[in-house]
Amino acid sequence: MVALLAACSANANDGAQSHATSISVLAASSLQPAFTAAAMVYERSHPDTTLTFGFDASSALRTKIEQGAPADLFASADLINAQKLVQDGFAIGPVQPFAGNRLAIVVPSDNPAHIVTPLDLARAGVRLVAAGEDVPISVYAPQLISALARQPGYPPGFAAQVAANVASREDNVAAVVAKVALGEGDAGIVYLTDAVASSNLKEIPIPAGANVSVSYAAVVVKGATQPDAARAFLAWLSGSDGQAVLARFGFAAP
Repeated sequence: MVALLAACSANANDGAQSHATSISVLAASSLQPAFTAAAMVYERSHPDTTLTFGFDASSALRTKIEQGAPADLFASADLINAQKLVQDGFAIGPVQPFAGNRLAIVVPSDNPAHIVTPLDLARAGVRLVAAGEDVPISVYAPQLISALARQPGYPPGFAAQVAANVASREDNVAAVVAKVALGEGDAGIVYLTDAVASSNLKEIPIPAGANVSVSYAAVVVKGATQPDAARAFLAWLSGSDGQAVLARFGFAAP
């Protein structure tokens, strides 16, 4: 009888495990803290579902998917990378915006270069840490610099002077945050959520009207093994519960 019960129990466990769902998500590095928290909340209300993540620059993750990396959902720090996957047949539309963000200029907490305003980014000798040219933040950052260049008191050569101060280019925005926080650069342009999350960074105020709005979007990968589960997680993320988690980390509604 004990053996029979044990066998029944094992069969029941095997059945429960067979119905377990694992969703693989490749997501922008700036989403890591928020998505980690979101997974904990989602898994509590969906006990048969687990979420696994891979975080990197959106452009790098798009390339991995194009090269055959397995994933169910791709969450990008822009619209372009998600749209390109759909256009090229690697993802299933439509592209779903799920969060908004803004940019922030950050310096190490002790601010050794004494940067007070964005105008100081153009000062000779300032070491600006940037991301690689294909990373979404490197699309948004020039928009911010161009908007600042149009502000009263900014010199005609401001944008060129800022570009000349770029001392390094990192793989993703998380690496930019880390390098500035360690004092290995004098300043960087990151997402507002990154600035809020780090106690080792100080934010430099950006003039009203000069900031840049950022849209995060996700798409189901064409080769997904769990497409329905991926859509369900994205729907939850876009709903009130998911938005509440994202808001805790400084993200805005899409």
